[in-house]
Amino acid sequence: MSTFPDKPNVLVLGSGSWGTALGALLTNNAGKVSVYGKDDKSLDAINTSHTNPHYLPGVTLPPELRATKDINEATDADLILFVVPSAATAIVAEQLAALPLKDDVVLLSCAKGIEKDTGRRMSEIIAAHHPDLRVAVFSGPTHAEEVSRNLATCAVVGSTDDELATALQNLFTTPHFRSYRSDDVAGIELGGALKNVFAIAAGCAKGLGLGDNAISALVTRGLAEMTRLGSQLGGRPETFMGLSGIGDLVTTCYSEHSRNHRVGLALGRGKTLREAQDALGMVAEGVPNTLSIHQAAHKIGVRSPLIDAVYAILYEDKPASEVLDDLLTREPRSEND
Repeated sequence: MSTFPDKPNVLVLGSGSWGTALGALLTNNAGKVSVYGKDDKSLDAINTSHTNPHYLPGVTLPPELRATKDINEATDADLILFVVPSAATAIVAEQLAALPLKDDVVLLSCAKGIEKDTGRRMSEIIAAHHPDLRVAVFSGPTHAEEVSRNLATCAVVGSTDDELATALQNLFTTPHFRSYRSDDVAGIELGGALKNVFAIAAGCAKGLGLGDNAISALVTRGLAEMTRLGSQLGGRPETFMGLSGIGDLVTTCYSEHSRNHRVGLALGRGKTLREAQDALGMVAEGVPNTLSIHQAAHKIGVRSPLIDAVYAILYEDKPASEVLDDLLTREPRSEND
């Protein structure tokens, strides 16, 4: 197996807030770093004023970071980051499969979701289109707004190839950013996807004015549900106690940096889903994730009351207040059940 270069050329697929923040972070340790996107205004701003005002207002980006609309730059990359919405991962993976990529290029999934109907994780989708390439994952409590401002952050790299995981861990380690590694790829991805649903629920609770007690209970029971379902879908229970599980869960459930939290907040305050999404102006992964995760839970018969509750709000148009009241008045049970 080829070794990973000390100063890899990197292409980040996705010029939104997280793609831009990751590109900026990687300029610390990588060689050439480019962000690929289709939004002319964002790309021009990255190249000319070293900003991305729509997605990261007030942030000055390193001048080494450049933006491109040419997907063919992937042919020169040693590392390609998938930072597109989860619903677009299969499309982008297929586009890349038509290009003469390097035989030893590494594909890194940074999206948080699972595929509707199939239940495939993002790394599984990418690997299906690139069976001969190495695929790894990256997740954790990592708000782009804070990473781009060099605020202290930790994350986790997932790969069954420990040599590759270590190389990526080193690449994603700076004085402000600390990375860990794990071989539980499934657990890392599932934690990142499942927390999106619970973040919407937490936002709803805050929007309804339910207070800290209710939100803390929701986060705690969300962790139990995440572990119960995630373990049945292939993750290890201990992974959900780590950065990609409880770490990401706490961050997104309490912070208004979280797009999913903000959608839930708007729903709790009486907005429709369309109004909440229009006001956000960006993709909240928890909305499509709720549908795909609800499907997965019911397919394997895992009890998922919080996921069911968010599904009822998003896809059955039930008022958030009514759904959360139903959660509180369910039949009592053991905490460990």
